Amino acid sequence: MSTTPRYISTRGSSPAATVSDAIAAGLAPDGGLYVPETMPQLDADGFDPHGSLADTAATLLAPFFAGDPLAAALPAICAEALDFPVPHRALPADGAHVLELFHGPTAAFKDVGARFLAACLAHLPRHDARPLTILVATSGDTGAAVGAAFHGRPGVRVVILYPDGKVSPRQAHQLGCFGGNVTALRVAGRFDDCQRMVKAALNDPALQAAVPLSSANSISLGRLLPQMSYYAHTALAWWRDRGQPLNLIVPTGNLGNALAALWVRALGLPIGRVRLACNANATLPEFLGGADYRPREAVATIANAMDVGAPSNVERLRWLFDDATLRHELPATCVDDDAIRATIARHASEHGEVFCPHTATAVHVLDTLRAAGDRDDWTVVATAHPAKFESVVEPLIGRPVAVPAALAAMLARPAHATPLPATEAALDELLRALPGG
Repeated sequence: MSTTPRYISTRGSSPAATVSDAIAAGLAPDGGLYVPETMPQLDADGFDPHGSLADTAATLLAPFFAGDPLAAALPAICAEALDFPVPHRALPADGAHVLELFHGPTAAFKDVGARFLAACLAHLPRHDARPLTILVATSGDTGAAVGAAFHGRPGVRVVILYPDGKVSPRQAHQLGCFGGNVTALRVAGRFDDCQRMVKAALNDPALQAAVPLSSANSISLGRLLPQMSYYAHTALAWWRDRGQPLNLIVPTGNLGNALAALWVRALGLPIGRVRLACNANATLPEFLGGADYRPREAVATIANAMDVGAPSNVERLRWLFDDATLRHELPATCVDDDAIRATIARHASEHGEVFCPHTATAVHVLDTLRAAGDRDDWTVVATAHPAKFESVVEPLIGRPVAVPAALAAMLARPAHATPLPATEAALDELLRALPGG
C-alpha cells in the first residue's frame, strides 16, 4: 500500500491528487478546495528544539510531501521562503504576547505562503511552453506578497485583482509597483467579486486550455500548508518553555490564517484555544454563534484586508470539523471601526504599542477578555505592519509610523493598475489577450 498522501476536494467529486498536482492546480476540478485525505499525527519531540523556522517547517510538512516529487526539495523550499523572523514577544499587558508575522518583503503575513508557493512551483517541471498565469484576488495584502514572490521568475506571470478604492493607498501602490510579469487590475467591485471572478476563471476548462492558470489565494494548498509553520514553531517553543499549549487570537477574513492554526492543533501539536477576531463582516461570527451559514456581500471597513463576506476556507473548516464542534470550540467576535480606532489609539497612548487595523481587532478581543476576568495567557497574531495603513493609524496616534526598508523601496517605484469591470467575461477577455498565451 502506498504511503504517499493523497489530496481530495472538499466537494468530493474530483479524483484524488498528489500534493504537487494540488499545488499546481490551485482549485480542484469540481470547484472545491484540496485537503489531505487524512491528517498525519505528529509528536512535539520529533522537532529540533534548536531549529530555525525553516527547520520546523521542513519537519512539519514532510508527511504532507512524502513520496512526492517535491519531497527532496522541501528543506530548500522552506529555507528559501522562510528566511525572515517571526518574533513572539511579550506585550505590556500581563500574560499577553504578540506574534509578529509582518517582517517579510511586503510587511504582511501573506509573504510566508506566497514565497513558499513560488518556490514550489519553481521546482515543479512543466510540459507546456506557454507561461503559467497565477491568478490572485486580494483584499489588500495577498496580491503584493504574490507579486513580490513571483516577480521576475521565468515562465510565470501574475495577474492581481483588487477592489478599486477599497485597499489602503500604500497597499494599492504595492500592488501596482512591480511591472514586468506582474499585472495589477483594479476591479470595479468588492473583494468578493474579485474572488468570484478568479474562481470562475480557474474552473473554466476552455479558458484553462487557452491560458494555463493556477491560483495563489488561500484557496491554494501551497499557501495554506506553510502558514502552519509559524504556529507550530511558536507553539513548540512555548510548550518547551512553559509546558502549556499556545492560545491564539487570530484576525480573520478569508479564514486561511486561522485555519492553519487549527490544522496544527489537529496534527497533535500544542495549540490550545483559538479565537477569531473579525471586522464588521459578520458571516463567521453569526455562523459560529449558531446561525445558518450565510455568505453575503462584504462591508467596507478600515481593516480592509479582512473585508470578506464569503470566506473560501469555510469549506475546509467544515471538512475537518462538524458545525456543532466548531460552534463549541471556535468563538468569533465582530469588531467595528470605532472599536478598532479606539484600540489603536489607547494602546499607542498607554503602552506605546502601534498596531495595524487588522491586528487591532485581535487586541480588542483580548481587551474584552481581560475586562471579563480572563487571565489566561494569550497570543495576539499581528498580520501586517501598521505603516501599510498610515492614513488610518497616524491620525489616531498623532505621529508618523516608521516605514520598513523593503516597503519604502516598493513605495519609491512607479505604480500602475488597469481598470476592469467586475465581470467574469471581462477577466476572460483580458487573460486571453495577454501576450505569450
